[in-house]
Amino acid sequence: NATSSDMKFASKEDIAAPIDAVFAMVSDFDSFERAAMRRGAEVQRTDNLRAPGPGMSWNARFMLRGRERRISVVLSTYDPPNQMVFTGGSPGLEAEMVIDLVALSRQRTRMSVSLKLSPKTLSARLMVQSLKLARSNLNRKFHLRVADYATDIEDRYSQTA
Repeated sequence: NATSSDMKFASKEDIAAPIDAVFAMVSDFDSFERAAMRRGAEVQRTDNLRAPGPGMSWNARFMLRGRERRISVVLSTYDPPNQMVFTGGSPGLEAEMVIDLVALSRQRTRMSVSLKLSPKTLSARLMVQSLKLARSNLNRKFHLRVADYATDIEDRYSQTA
């Protein structure tokens, strides 16, 4: 149930690696935690699950545009090797990120990544509105990030294959 105040990003990349290998890398949560901390974020796992699955959750704190931001994230869908859905956000702003994988062949996988931001307060609406003014630039950055990540997955897979 999208509203006009929502903002969506979506990108697809084909990866020269089998779907199981791609899923293993996109679900390597420890490496994402370490990468976020290397960029200066504080990340704290907030669940007690022993194996990856729905209900895994994190709190993070980081600086963005000169202000400290706090977000919470929950892994709400975990369907290996096809899909993961993360939900969460910050007070006033809900977010949903969906990662879909489709096997194109034994050695090729299509990765689709989408992100939806839904403001719930006036200040969040104003922030999303300002993002919409920079939409083309942000779309380009989103596509580049997903493409770089896909290349990274291919490189990591080729080193293990």
